[in-house]
Amino acid sequence: MTLPLFPLNTVLFPGCMLDLQIFEARYLDMIGRCMKQGSGFGVVCILEGEQVGKAPPVVASIGCEALIRDFTQQDNGLLGIRVEGVRRFEVIQTEVQKDQLLLGEVHWLADGTDSELTVHEDDLLALLLALGEHPMVEALDMPRPVDGQLSLANQLAYLLPFMEEDKLDLLTIDSPQERLAAIQNLLERIQGELFA
Repeated sequence: MTLPLFPLNTVLFPGCMLDLQIFEARYLDMIGRCMKQGSGFGVVCILEGEQVGKAPPVVASIGCEALIRDFTQQDNGLLGIRVEGVRRFEVIQTEVQKDQLLLGEVHWLADGTDSELTVHEDDLLALLLALGEHPMVEALDMPRPVDGQLSLANQLAYLLPFMEEDKLDLLTIDSPQERLAAIQNLLERIQGELFA
């Protein structure tokens, strides 16, 4: 499967929302094609290089498909789109087109079995709801309804201020239970650093 890739300095997770301003010709063309075909594009984190200009030389080998949920002409004349992360993929190889658009040959990744939330996740759910009170998070229409460990893990991994490398590690974990455990470990590490 070939997917147009949008390299960003962020890591998108399934079920999470992201607002983007589109101004480069390659991405305006890509968004136009996606909207006509009702298809998505891949969001991949930049490991080396810049968001603007030439295609970055190194992007993460894992990403998330994004589907356009809304679009608007912004006051500054730029196209604003809101996308939702849908499913994870692994990048097998990439190719740069003449217009510097990055195309990726991707392999879809299946999530592990989802489970209902238990009392063990109460603290993490409370944390997600607290994050949802932040104006920037609220503006994104997040958090989304949490119907199991997978959506809780994805939203926390996306919204918490972890380093990009940590978020990429979380995105590679197939099991929702293991992803939640890894989030808990990261939170404990941050707490330890704060009070060290």
